[in-house]
Amino acid sequence: MHENKAYTNYLNALINGDKDFCTLFIQNKIEQGADVKTIYVDYFQESLYEIGKLWENNKISVATEHLATSITERLMLILYPQIFSESKNGKNVIIACVANELHQVGAKMVADIFELNQWNSYFIGSNTPVNDLIKFVDEKKPDMVGLSLSIYFNINYLVQAINILQDNFKNIELIVGGQAFKHGGEQAISRLKHVNYIDSLYALEKMIS
Repeated sequence: MHENKAYTNYLNALINGDKDFCTLFIQNKIEQGADVKTIYVDYFQESLYEIGKLWENNKISVATEHLATSITERLMLILYPQIFSESKNGKNVIIACVANELHQVGAKMVADIFELNQWNSYFIGSNTPVNDLIKFVDEKKPDMVGLSLSIYFNINYLVQAINILQDNFKNIELIVGGQAFKHGGEQAISRLKHVNYIDSLYALEKMIS
């Protein structure tokens, strides 16, 4: 867990758009020996969740939320030398956000955790049309596909993508996750077979390591 004062300072800097402070903060954490997963969960993930709540409650603007997300994505690049230094085990995964889903940072973190655990990841980003996803899966023939959903109102797009993937690839291994599952999404997919819900980066690492 993070120290409360340090986290609060980081969160305030992120809200204020102080990318220089945030960059030095994360660089210091790396120098102090914090691993990628700890930084992702205790700082990036937790701060963005909190900023999302502030936006939902009209405490900050959309512009502030977008800037915080942009800074976080830039900070993730600092960790890439650690993430992509691992040798590969021959397994491949495709990570995508379903159609109409514009929040991609969480999915990008998932792809990075796969990389840390020696998988080769194909992160194809936000708002992925299902037909394009099908073509990409057919081309790459991954060992697993992960779908991200942040907004519960997009649950139908997720279910549609799962059904079409399973119709086209009978033995495909699917994982799903994202903030939407804290608002009822898990119940919506519980009736679907051969789909694993992953509720945290720690659970993901336990499954694939």
